[in-house]
Amino acid sequence: MKIAQVAPLYEAVPPLLYGGTERVVAYLTDALVELGHDVTLFASGESKTLATLSPGRDQAIRLDPANLKSDLAAHMAMLSEVRRRAHEFDLIHFHTDMIQFPLFEDIAHRTLTTLHGRLDLKDLPTVYERWPMYPLVSISDDQRRGMPFANYAGTVQHGLPSHLLEFSPRGSGYLAFLGRISPEKRPDRAIAIAKAAGLPLKIAAKVDGADKQYYTEVIEPLIAGDPSIEFIGEINEQQKSVFLGNAEALLFPIDWPEPFGLVMIEAMACGTPVVAWRNGSTTEIVEPGETGYLVSSLDEAVAAVPKARALDRAAIRARFELRFSAVAMARRYVTLYGDRLASLPFGETDPVDSPLTQGEDRNLARIA
Repeated sequence: MKIAQVAPLYEAVPPLLYGGTERVVAYLTDALVELGHDVTLFASGESKTLATLSPGRDQAIRLDPANLKSDLAAHMAMLSEVRRRAHEFDLIHFHTDMIQFPLFEDIAHRTLTTLHGRLDLKDLPTVYERWPMYPLVSISDDQRRGMPFANYAGTVQHGLPSHLLEFSPRGSGYLAFLGRISPEKRPDRAIAIAKAAGLPLKIAAKVDGADKQYYTEVIEPLIAGDPSIEFIGEINEQQKSVFLGNAEALLFPIDWPEPFGLVMIEAMACGTPVVAWRNGSTTEIVEPGETGYLVSSLDEAVAAVPKARALDRAAIRARFELRFSAVAMARRYVTLYGDRLASLPFGETDPVDSPLTQGEDRNLARIA
């Protein structure tokens, strides 16, 4: 099958530092290539991929030192190139929210759009009501609550390459917080949990410009003068195995309807249990008593820490491999791709040329 993957241009694929959507696109793209598909990745120029890279911009937007830049112009230019080459692909898979909708109306049936963000924003329903012809993929069932009427083709949870993060059989006595410093991620809760549990906390997180005031006014005073709380800053992919693998548990005390939460499965890949607030997708990802615990209060979170530390870390890793590998994610997408192509009018595609009929059995794809 000839597939185009269209990534946002804010981060490289995969990101050099923080970045969830682009990271998932990287893992999916490489897994599709390994399954035998012909994939072209539209992304920033410094991206690394097993697919054929079509650069949409010389450098990812966020880390570009240029003072004056337009993310809208960059994405419009890339989408114009995708449109020009649309005839080359059996299916075009967008990860760029809704910006492509006006440009691909006539071939919407040959596209999938994965929704990576929250869907409970005021202005979103108008767009999805205006363009109902686009088949959409949610990354959790809970994500759909923000827009239940939309044209969903399926739900596909994220996955990671099994070799990406190393398993650690034991922790090293600290709790971990990994992600962004922002009010909805609630690092203040993580600090309170760690202090009440009597364990050190290491925070590996980026601070966006929009959140600098929150960090300065709320988080920094909680850290200052307390040697048990260590702020590390952003870490890269190579540092995650040590950071997460050595943690007794990952704290995920979110205060918003997180659509997925990639860091939870990153921790599981290391064998590290997760203590997560019962919010958004966490009930679909964390299996209480197996890979961690779900909580709804500070007291519950503190009580969950020793229970999480007692879980079998090898069993947590096994659950990750079963549920959240990149190959499992790719096979679920291949099933959706096949469903889309099977619904096309006769003669619009030639199924003889598709790897679906040359070895990627759709029934096998459904197993994962």
